Amino acid sequence: MRDGFLRVAAATPEVKVADVQFNREEICRQIEEGRKNGVKIMVFPELCLTAYTCGDLFLQKPLLTAVKRELKALVDFTKGSDMLVFAGLPWEYNHKLYNTAAAIQDGRLLGLVPKLWVPNYAEFYESRYFNPWESGNVTVEFDNQKIPMGTKLLFSCKNTENLVVGAEVCEDVWVLNPPSSAHAAAGATVIVNCSASDETTGKADYRRSLISGQSARLLCAYIYANAGEGESTQDLVFGGQNIIAENGTILKESRRFSNETVFCDIDLERLECERRRMTTYQTEGREDYQIIEFELKKEEPETEFSHLERFVDPSPFVPGNEADRAKRCEEILMIQAMGLKKRLIHTHCQNAVVGISGGLDSTLALLVTVKAFEMAGIPKEKIYSITMPCFGTTDRTYNNACLLTKKLGATLMEVDIKDAVNTHFRDIKHDPSVHDVTYENSQARERTQVLMDIANQTGGMVIGTGDMSELALGWATYNGDHMSMYGVNASVPKTLVRHLVRYYADTCSEEELKAVLLDILDTPVSPELLPPEDNGTIAQKTEDLVGPYELHDFFLYYVLRFGYHPGKIYRLALYAFQGEYSSETILKWLKVFYRRFFNQQFKRSCLPDGPKVGSAAVSPRGDLRMPSDAVSRLWLEELEALS
Repeated sequence: MRDGFLRVAAATPEVKVADVQFNREEICRQIEEGRKNGVKIMVFPELCLTAYTCGDLFLQKPLLTAVKRELKALVDFTKGSDMLVFAGLPWEYNHKLYNTAAAIQDGRLLGLVPKLWVPNYAEFYESRYFNPWESGNVTVEFDNQKIPMGTKLLFSCKNTENLVVGAEVCEDVWVLNPPSSAHAAAGATVIVNCSASDETTGKADYRRSLISGQSARLLCAYIYANAGEGESTQDLVFGGQNIIAENGTILKESRRFSNETVFCDIDLERLECERRRMTTYQTEGREDYQIIEFELKKEEPETEFSHLERFVDPSPFVPGNEADRAKRCEEILMIQAMGLKKRLIHTHCQNAVVGISGGLDSTLALLVTVKAFEMAGIPKEKIYSITMPCFGTTDRTYNNACLLTKKLGATLMEVDIKDAVNTHFRDIKHDPSVHDVTYENSQARERTQVLMDIANQTGGMVIGTGDMSELALGWATYNGDHMSMYGVNASVPKTLVRHLVRYYADTCSEEELKAVLLDILDTPVSPELLPPEDNGTIAQKTEDLVGPYELHDFFLYYVLRFGYHPGKIYRLALYAFQGEYSSETILKWLKVFYRRFFNQQFKRSCLPDGPKVGSAAVSPRGDLRMPSDAVSRLWLEELEALS
């Protein structure tokens, strides 16, 4: 296990009804496959040792005798392996039969977890054979050893503090108060479910949402193994829908009707972080549980599985599915516009002032302002769209700013700031041929002064245009474009800004408006503070200076959302951007990110108001209450050690 990742599997063996030896051999074959793939927890279906569909054969002594014999063979087969295996089987206790999940590791039967809720409705008639567990924890005999049995068992890894496993059986997760809820409250980070859920039309979708939802509520990983082909089809068909979920996300799901084993790396550190972050996640009841310890062998570096069996999204802020992305964009635009609408109504403000540059951020801010004015019933002519050309302004961005304003119905104003900035240079005795930070920031602050003064003239409100990525990096002029009266883009990352503008272009009915939005999308990101090239094109490209925003947004997501250590973020970035960026490039910009993230907090400490739109934000009044003088040594030293 490395960086909190643990490889797990949900397997559906081929079974023959009541052929216990055959079933055990198939389970052993899949355990061996799991070993070769580095699996540490492997879960099999409900009653897989006998098959779920044995019917009245469950009451036959030969079957129950064979279960004990083949369980012994299964336990012996695991000797020498640290894989924790869960498999379903019938177990007799006090002359009653129970549907149980057996926990097995390294030649030991660690415990038996009986099914708490036995269904007896519709196609289910389990109570004909099995009893619901009502006895608390007890001790049973197996192979001359005393084995704990009960629903209050937790399996805790001695050498991995955040790995605690709880088990439930099929119907247990479908009920009003699943035992997994108590398991998680008592400390379980992983829930396993040995299941035999038959297929009916539409049931797969419900099952998927059920497992996903339970993993979200419990902030846990959930491994669900379902019965499949080989079960009797006398009245039912089983599809073998195996699911591995983590905190509401389906990480892996098998193809149905194929008995497919799914492998996946769950992230225990992510779960640990989420529980630490959410103060409403209360732990309780651990004293009611019997804790059974097991141990995972520490893999040597050369044998550790370096490949992650897990999708690492290079754009974590942007949904990969087109339909989901469109839905997200519409929702975010509405949140932004509703936030601004409320502020306009509260302040009785009828005018807005937006500095429009022809770039992505100011375009999005203007689109949101137009939407807010439409919702508030204020004429769009009262939006003052101010273009302020200076030394670095190109014809392309200038023309796009003007055309965009006209197509949206706002009022266009032009204030050429060159003379004002040159006067300022003379006042402070700055040589205008020296293109340093003074040269650049003087323009940004002059633009902000113009916007604020026009807002005073019109009784309006300056709408901020800066996005969350710029704020995270401090890529904003303090008291320049850093400042506004309401920042509609303050929690929108740069990678998502592009998609929001694209969504607006795709859904608007005005072809000329769509054309100008597409050209803005095609324009390099730039503050345009340095003179253009001789051919009139943009000379100053932001990503050449501060680094690729897709990398910085990736870093930002894992720093803010999960608090991962730098080495883990670096490793995840290597997977996400494999073939796109070299390891040296990723490490270089990750160092830049951490330096700027710490050094520029003072700018975020005094941000204007603005709506939160996603799961991460940098507002000093919300998600990021970070001291401006915090020291970055711990984070940078870890990165230097990777060099």
